[in-house]
Amino acid sequence: MHKAKCVFTLAALCVALIGAAPLFAQAPSAKPVRHLRVVYLGKRYREPTPLSFLDQVVGDKGIAGARVGAADNNITGRFIGQQTDLVEDIIPEDADIVTEAKKVLAGGDHFIVADLDAEDLLAVANLPAAKDAIILDSRTSDDALRQENCRANVFHLSPSNAMRADALGQFLLYKKWTRWFFVHGVKPDDLDYVDAVRRAASRFGAKIVAERNYTYDARTRDTDTGHQQTEQQMALLTQSVPDYDVIFVVDEDEAFGDYLLYNSTDPHPVVGTQGLVAVAWHPAFTEFSGKEMQRRFVRLAHRTMTERDYEAWLGVRIFGEAMLRTNASDAKSLRDYILSDKFTIAAFKGQGLSFRYWDLQLRQPVLLAGPRALISIAPIDGFLHPRFNTDTLGYDEPETKCHAVK
Repeated sequence: MHKAKCVFTLAALCVALIGAAPLFAQAPSAKPVRHLRVVYLGKRYREPTPLSFLDQVVGDKGIAGARVGAADNNITGRFIGQQTDLVEDIIPEDADIVTEAKKVLAGGDHFIVADLDAEDLLAVANLPAAKDAIILDSRTSDDALRQENCRANVFHLSPSNAMRADALGQFLLYKKWTRWFFVHGVKPDDLDYVDAVRRAASRFGAKIVAERNYTYDARTRDTDTGHQQTEQQMALLTQSVPDYDVIFVVDEDEAFGDYLLYNSTDPHPVVGTQGLVAVAWHPAFTEFSGKEMQRRFVRLAHRTMTERDYEAWLGVRIFGEAMLRTNASDAKSLRDYILSDKFTIAAFKGQGLSFRYWDLQLRQPVLLAGPRALISIAPIDGFLHPRFNTDTLGYDEPETKCHAVK
């Protein structure tokens, strides 16, 4: 009897719910979805051919990170009625970026992650229609863009060359490796980092005992006995040098730097753009839950995460975080929040990251990594600052030459 009563009650409840279904269907949504449109604006520039055949050419570098950033925003967003819509706008290298940017801005899009070189970045930032836009630079490290050529609407996500050189300089001073043999390329992409290395040497009391340019074509790996030619070139380049502790190399085009390892006349470590490198992100980084970020990226992009992927991921996440915290979607409100003391972004580095108001550079720890392992993280212990120890890397407020940002 008791069992039959329970069955009847359940059946009656089901009928009641089914009958009420149209009423539930007609009920208004509790919270309408707010959409955040982020435009990933880039060009398909020529990528340096990897020196090693082990390093495959990646065709979606950067944009894959932005896609993961949008997916991460929307994990939280679905619970609070907020959705990030990523617009991918990547044009051929020979196309006109100004024309494309005008179309983007005319459509009302003012939240841009820019994967552009310095010249194209400035061309977009200088457009009258971009005055009130927020442009997050996910590609460049040029110090000039943070100094005399800074713009009030461009925020920089990558560590500057000065930050990279200072990170290595701190580590080398800690190791007491203060005599540097400086070898660098002469291409335009090398020159800004070259200046940053000279600045770091002066800043940390290091001595550049010798400085040499590399102008040969080192790409002989595919020829028979190519390794012998490389050995001869590197021996010639590194012989008759005063006593030194470390080879500091700048080779942004990846033309010869890796060949300095084990091929120098005297056995010394190699740091700079090859050997021990200073980067925002590295595939071997697993601290502060970095392993989970690495795994999530591999699962979604089917490859390891590069530094440019990380910066693009950060850019999309910053827009999402600013909208979440301000409950606003206009550029002025988001900009004010991003530059306020309230803003930080979690980025798997053990501390919240924030922007320097004097040059719009993202302050952040810089990873020092070898080819397969994390070696250290700068700022190195003992390098202190009154507010943020990360401001010991790069140009601090009293040193800035940026006058466009107020």
